Amino acid sequence: MNQLTLICAATVLIPALGLAYEKAFEETGPGEIEIKTITERTLIVARRGGNYFDANNALFGTLFRYIQDNDVSMTVPVKADIEPGNMYFYIGTEDLKKELGNSGSVEVVTEPERQVMSLGVRGGYSEKNFKKARAKLLDQLASSKSWKMDGAVYAIFWNGPYVPAFMKRFEVHVPVIPIGASD
Repeated sequence: MNQLTLICAATVLIPALGLAYEKAFEETGPGEIEIKTITERTLIVARRGGNYFDANNALFGTLFRYIQDNDVSMTVPVKADIEPGNMYFYIGTEDLKKELGNSGSVEVVTEPERQVMSLGVRGGYSEKNFKKARAKLLDQLASSKSWKMDGAVYAIFWNGPYVPAFMKRFEVHVPVIPIGASD
């Protein structure tokens, strides 16, 4: 197979592989900004001090070992707090029936339903790309007459490490509440 054939096959097959995973919520398309509701969800989290981009491989490994040890299915996306660096895996519907407990390095948490302003992005999962997207999202929020910030900005990563950087999709979320709503 020549290189062009492999690239074409990867373009078709790699996104299709992602369809096998349960989605915690629907994606925001690249370049789109929207308000969406994230329903209450159970997640597992690995925490580290410092910046997420300095620790993401270790965080992923910790969570991956937990889901292997507890026979939990992978879901998409992965959530990441940037400062301090925390990585979250969403627990799928079928796995909610299991009795999942905290381990020494992984905690089971429940996040309440919330609204977020979301910016969809295509590109590699780098600190530079995150900061650029965060700035664009916060500029949009600053100009909004309907919404105000109600929490820290975080990242949502949709693709695994096998997907080339130019094909990866991610989102930047900021929790929001309507202007005039009580805090």
